[in-house]
Order: sequence, then structure tokens, then C-alpha cells
Amino acid sequence: MPAAIANPMKKRIVVLISGTGSNMLNIAEHCQDNKINADVVAVIANRADAAGLAKAADLGIATEFVPHTSFADREDYDQALVERVQSYQPDLIILAGFMRVLTPVFVSAFADRIMNIHPSLLPKYKGMHTHQRALDAGDTEHGVSVHFVTEELDGGPVILQSRIPIFPEDTAEDLQERVHEQEYRIYPLVIRWFCADRLKLTEEGAVLDGALLGAEGYAPE
Repeated sequence: MPAAIANPMKKRIVVLISGTGSNMLNIAEHCQDNKINADVVAVIANRADAAGLAKAADLGIATEFVPHTSFADREDYDQALVERVQSYQPDLIILAGFMRVLTPVFVSAFADRIMNIHPSLLPKYKGMHTHQRALDAGDTEHGVSVHFVTEELDGGPVILQSRIPIFPEDTAEDLQERVHEQEYRIYPLVIRWFCADRLKLTEEGAVLDGALLGAEGYAPE
């Protein structure tokens, strides 16, 4: 692919988490090392015990806790979340282990600029427990997908996937560990594309360097 043209204006990223924030930390460190033309300006969690909040604070990143249990329904929560995210004027919203299904209230507010990473080769195994489901199905390979977020759960256009083999002795924990290794590799790469203005979401799907990506995302020739 052609080399990216550096954008002198750094993008602003808000990351949503629910837990340890390992992907968030990896992305934030890539930004601070100038490997991504962006700054993580805030990390927001829906759980007070999300360990990623302390990790973000240690890097000097603004953090917020917006508890979903304080709201009557998902739409009310998402509206409150929209207001908090908008206050940081983000160019990109990254879901990194955010264990909430976003409603159209949130997705429509940030159309074309929300990404998620999902531990399966989408469209296989949307939702939870993907590693065990791959084992139960007798699959010989598994993997991870980075995709744009739309109103369909885990159904937005795939940008990039990474595959791992499944060995006969593998457990769900084995797959989780190997998938995590691939997550740390491909999520920063995709974010770098977006922040270099090479990647965008259109009505037709995900477009990289002017080319519409296929169902499995970018595939090197």
C-alpha cells in the first residue's frame, strides 16, 4: 500500500472500557510514542472497578466513570454517554472491552467514527464466548476482527482480521491468549490508518486508500 501522508493535526480519540483496559493501554502507548497520529484524550468506563481507569490516569489521560446502573434504560444511559463523549470533541471512538450493546442513540451520534475489536472471524460468532464456541464447532482456525460499529451487533463492515490456528489440545484460555496477541497488533494498525485519513466508512462499506474493502476486510495481495 502507498505510504501515508502525515497529518499535522492529531486526531482526538476517546476509548470506552469495562475492564482491564489492556487494548486501551496498548493504543494509548502507540499514540504517546507517535506511532499513531492521535492523542487518547479520555477513557470512560461503565464500571467503577474497571482497572483500565487507573492505567489511563497513570498516563495522564482524563478518566470518567459513567455508571449504567444509574439509568432507567439503555437509551437514557447512551444519551448521557453521548454527552460525556461529545465534551471531548473526538474524531474517533474506540471500544476496547466495553461490555455494553450500544443503542442507535449512541451510534447515530457518532456515525462513521466508532470502531470495535471482536474476538472472532466475523461474521462467525457474534456476541459472547467466542473461543469456546469455536472449539465446540470443531473449527481449525479462529481469530479477531476490527470493524466499524453500526446499529447491528458486531455487524459493521470488517476492516482487518487476523487468523490463528486451533490445535487439538487447545482450551478457550489458550485461544484467548493467542487472540489477545493479535489484537495488540492489528487494532493500533487500523487506528493508524484512520488517523492518517486513509480509512473511512461510507454507505458502501469500509474504504481504505480509496478502495472498497471486501467482507473480510483488508487482504494483502
